[in-house]
Amino acid sequence: MNVHSSKYKCTDCGKCFSCNTKLTAHRRSHSGEKPHACDQCEKFFKTEDVLRWHMNVHSSKYKCTDCGKCFSCNTKLTRHRRSHFGEKPFECTVCGKRFVQSATLVRHSRIHSGEKPCKCLECGKAFSQSAHLRTHMRVHTGEKPCKCSLCDANFSTSGKLQSHNHHVHSNRRPYDCRVCGKMFKSSSNLKKHVYTHTDAKPYSCRHCSDCFAQLGQLKRHLLKSHNEDTWLTCHICEKKFSQSGDLKKHLLRHQDVKPYACDVCPKCFYTAGELKHHQLKHSLFKQFLCVRCGRDFKHKKTVVRHFKRCSGTIPF
Repeated sequence: MNVHSSKYKCTDCGKCFSCNTKLTAHRRSHSGEKPHACDQCEKFFKTEDVLRWHMNVHSSKYKCTDCGKCFSCNTKLTRHRRSHFGEKPFECTVCGKRFVQSATLVRHSRIHSGEKPCKCLECGKAFSQSAHLRTHMRVHTGEKPCKCSLCDANFSTSGKLQSHNHHVHSNRRPYDCRVCGKMFKSSSNLKKHVYTHTDAKPYSCRHCSDCFAQLGQLKRHLLKSHNEDTWLTCHICEKKFSQSGDLKKHLLRHQDVKPYACDVCPKCFYTAGELKHHQLKHSLFKQFLCVRCGRDFKHKKTVVRHFKRCSGTIPF
């Protein structure tokens, strides 16, 4: 049978198949469905063939003597054992970084070449790795397999769940600013804050002379001014966003989901920023100081408005 003239055609991407079974298995790549479960380790797979291939791991004679992990063939065992001995035979010719596997080197080389072979069929956004594409597809499918055990919030990746637990359910702030002493939960937030004490703008546009203090500002500039990359559109109200995180936060408002809960009162919020702003009401700490009169404030917007009046820029 000619595959290209087959009646078994995927309506999502147009790919054709010789039988309905293959089409059904293929469509799971769009939906993320994994109905076949392994009874040994509880992993889930899209097709029976992949599950059968996976079962070889549990019955394999190729077992690592260092950690006990099993593999379906000797090649994979040999590759795995390099992780125990620190052996990295594959070297990047551009930066000299070494890797255990040749496939990892191929993915790494795309950092230097800018190659993005994995393209989203929904919005056209391209990625350097298929794993990043699979994660991105959850923006379109709405899949959120990672659930928070503390507030029942759902997330598309384990990384976002971990970040949520750290920023929402933990009060630990190990990173402090050497200039003003303000404490932060992550080094990335501290790094962004440090720029407020300087005029540094490390992110420059490759099309014009504009520079920005934050990477997100540069991305928005590239979209608005140079039409580079693709806007992410809300399927409900068609509002456009430059970053998937902003779209995700926006969609919560349509679903009326408020995953960020205050640990002092019963109020809940759509975003971590809104929760952080609210928690200042329960605190006596006032971190913003007017340099003209010495009066202190809880919120940055309040001190900015006050300073303009205090300096005579706007009338009281």
